[in-house]
Amino acid sequence: MRQVLDETDRRIAAALVASPRASWRELARCLGLSERTVVRRVALLYADSTLRATVVRNPALFPHLVPLVLRIRCRPSRIRQVAQALARRGDTVWVDILGGGDEISAVFFLDGPEARNSLLLRDLPATDAVGSWTAHTLLRVFPTAFRWTAGLLSAAELAELAPEMTPPPTTAPLLDLDIALITALAEDGRATWTDLARRTGTTALTARRRVEALVAGQVVRLATEIDLALLDAQTEALLWIAVRPGALQETAQTLSAHPHVRFCAATTGPANLVVAVAAANLDALYAFLTDSVGPLDSVTAIDVTPLLATVKRTGLIRR
Repeated sequence: MRQVLDETDRRIAAALVASPRASWRELARCLGLSERTVVRRVALLYADSTLRATVVRNPALFPHLVPLVLRIRCRPSRIRQVAQALARRGDTVWVDILGGGDEISAVFFLDGPEARNSLLLRDLPATDAVGSWTAHTLLRVFPTAFRWTAGLLSAAELAELAPEMTPPPTTAPLLDLDIALITALAEDGRATWTDLARRTGTTALTARRRVEALVAGQVVRLATEIDLALLDAQTEALLWIAVRPGALQETAQTLSAHPHVRFCAATTGPANLVVAVAAANLDALYAFLTDSVGPLDSVTAIDVTPLLATVKRTGLIRR
């Protein structure tokens, strides 16, 4: 993975974060580049794993999944080993090391109540490096936050590349083909329609129609994984916010639309809103807290935890 990107690469990467399966022609038109330039640069970005494409399920539409956010206190001398062990689990989506180096935040999509109970009542207690933890169930994820581009795209470019859509989540049962397509996209979110068809035993046209229906119905979210520091977002933090219940929906929608917000979800627990923020520097984070969060009368408490290291994102282990 690269350590630095030039301005053109950063804009291409930001566009792919906003629209993970955008065609090379769409990217070129939106960014004012030649298609040849886009193809050449993107091929290199994916080849060295600076960019990786995948897909993330919407747990609200998979009834058997139990979505949990855990804050795990560990011995600092063992925290990397614990974080790496969590990242190797197939049911973790995010794993970050927080704060003063003694806390991990992890998002789990657990396969039912039994898996949840095994994690909380057996696996964590059996890990001697773990001191304590709190568990928060994800109640609702607010998708507006997924339009984050590090400020590298203008509002017009973002609207052209990834227009806002608010269709109701699908209620139709998933087909076996849908599950096979989601599995294939998790491994390569930019696999061609022909490749997806071959892997799932269908036609390219059917594969495209089903994937587009899954995305439009909010069953899954296509995602591009990248180290956000490469997009000049040098400061990341998780905000654990307590909000008056009657104002939770409005507050979440307001914050999720902010350009610094990467993730926003309502949860159980004393902090009923968790927000992931990516900003250029500490001054930008401070301005977000004072100018965007501070004026919200619905907010009664906030706990800001900086991210020290990312071990896993969108289901992909960070290399």
